Amino acid sequence: SLLGHTAHLQKKLVAEMRGRIKEDDSSVPSPDGPFAYFRKFREGGQHEMFGRIPRGGGETAIVLDGDALAESHEYFKFGGARHSPDHRLEAWSADTKGSEYFSIRVRDWASLADRDDVVEETDGGVVWSLDCNSFFYVKLDDNHRPMQVWRHRLGTAQADDVLIYQEQDSGWFIHLHESTSGRFCVIAGGDHETSEQRLIDLAKPDAPPRLIAPRESSVQYSIADRGDELFILTNADNAIDFKIVTAPLASPDRANWRDLIGHREGVYILDHDLYSGHLVRLERANALPAIVIRDLKNGEEHAIAFDEAAYSLDTMGSYEFDTTNLRFSYSSMTTPSEVYDYDMASRTRILRKRQEIPSGHNPADYVTTRIMATSHDGAQVPVSLLHRRDFARDASAPLLLYGYGSYGMAMPASFSANRLSLVDRGFVYAIAHIRGGTDKGWGWYLDGKREKKTNSFDDFAACARALCDAKYTCPKRIVAHGGSAGGMLMGAVANRIGELFAGIVAEVPFVDVLNTMLDDSLPLTPPEWPEWGNPIESEQDFRTILSYSPYDNVAAKEYPAVLAMAGLTDPRVTYWEPAKWIARLRATMIGGGPVLLRTNMGAGHGGASGRFHRLDEVAIAYAFALWAVGLAERGEV
Repeated sequence: SLLGHTAHLQKKLVAEMRGRIKEDDSSVPSPDGPFAYFRKFREGGQHEMFGRIPRGGGETAIVLDGDALAESHEYFKFGGARHSPDHRLEAWSADTKGSEYFSIRVRDWASLADRDDVVEETDGGVVWSLDCNSFFYVKLDDNHRPMQVWRHRLGTAQADDVLIYQEQDSGWFIHLHESTSGRFCVIAGGDHETSEQRLIDLAKPDAPPRLIAPRESSVQYSIADRGDELFILTNADNAIDFKIVTAPLASPDRANWRDLIGHREGVYILDHDLYSGHLVRLERANALPAIVIRDLKNGEEHAIAFDEAAYSLDTMGSYEFDTTNLRFSYSSMTTPSEVYDYDMASRTRILRKRQEIPSGHNPADYVTTRIMATSHDGAQVPVSLLHRRDFARDASAPLLLYGYGSYGMAMPASFSANRLSLVDRGFVYAIAHIRGGTDKGWGWYLDGKREKKTNSFDDFAACARALCDAKYTCPKRIVAHGGSAGGMLMGAVANRIGELFAGIVAEVPFVDVLNTMLDDSLPLTPPEWPEWGNPIESEQDFRTILSYSPYDNVAAKEYPAVLAMAGLTDPRVTYWEPAKWIARLRATMIGGGPVLLRTNMGAGHGGASGRFHRLDEVAIAYAFALWAVGLAERGEV
């Protein structure tokens, strides 16, 4: 193969990246009643183990051993695991094909044996009833769409399960989670623009679900509950960056919503979490996150924030409702992940875990900075950068520019040990926070979708040029990298500004946008229309998509080197999509390249299963990047 001569480099990269993984890593145990639950890896293990430890001290017990469960399968991925409220049972799920259909089983903590119950074709999640005799789950249809909620009673066949809720709109997705207090199962439905929620009382699992507020086009909401009150995060009443309202649990419809945290444009509320005495919200302003805590007794607020130029922050949830403890994680492009327990009453924090890098990592050897790129219409696009402290800013360095820019997904400026393999070889690693993501708020997302999709591509181009202007790199020294919808971004920039790049890595790339959106039999097509437009019904949408869809815009010109990576069983981006694109590039381009396709024959959309197997794929992408800028051949590795 064309990258065959990088085989030694790939091995070296895998060894390096593996050396940065703490092989016997474990999570900070999460308390729930008499136990604290955790996940861990064994040394050399590919898959997680699930266990618990008594809070009063005593023997650690492991209920699920992923490595043992994976032994008889070429592919294995946990969907989830959830203990029953009485701590006697563990519902767990796995996908053994890479198809993202998960089978649920129930294991006994005492005997460590699975019961006879097997529930197939689910999304992997489970919510237990309070009496522990049944659980709720989402069943996927033949098109892989999560459209139905079912209740399974332990000890009965799946054929006897009861249908609880059927979604009628084929463009909607359904998922389940436990409410903040643990009293309800929340049925959350929606597409990329509109949402609706229902509650099942877990003390009365036979009672029908209760609707909170009927769906209204482009209105989204999500609930948290405390006593007889709901706290609702919503964009209703044109609150583009969201606000938090309260409503009585007994009559929660829109007419009874009252503002608690008003809308502030440019301050995007991503999420809210509720405890017996505190409301926690995760906000982002100008691509920097903050955690804000509100004392529900007196309304006093305070924030947890950090002072690095770019960083990532996440709340980690809790099994327990009646607690003042908030667990959160922090990292930056230079600082490995840290997990803190924060006492919301005393405002003190304890570091519970710092990500270990066994082969060593000194954050002081690296610099993380942020620059702003000015896009075609004046929009200021943040770019987060990581480079070595001894880096010379003289426009000669190779640079990897990563982008996504779809579905309102922000790209966090978080720590990745793998990236150090590029940065230590002289690369600058850059993340472009382009429109189509919510990096600068919900409006940032709206300005990069449907008829405004091309803003995402123009922003990415502006970032590449700004990095050249600021002498971090220069044209033909940049490797662009993106996956899935970010692979569509890669295809679009290859067509539009290919001359800026030495190489382009497109992982499971969504490149045949028009044909996919015209085929409503594909599982993800109807739910995707709000994001890209519906070319079946709208000529305007058809023309818009046709104007940028990478496959439809391949031209007779020179292209940079391209590596496309596909998964044979991928239900999201079908394997033929990247194959068609590469074939058309080869047939049409007049110079440049090479353009390469690698198909993983035993994996789906997420790539290889197992934490070390995944490194093989990262190593191929990185070896290609090093080769594209001439580093793999000159022995500078």
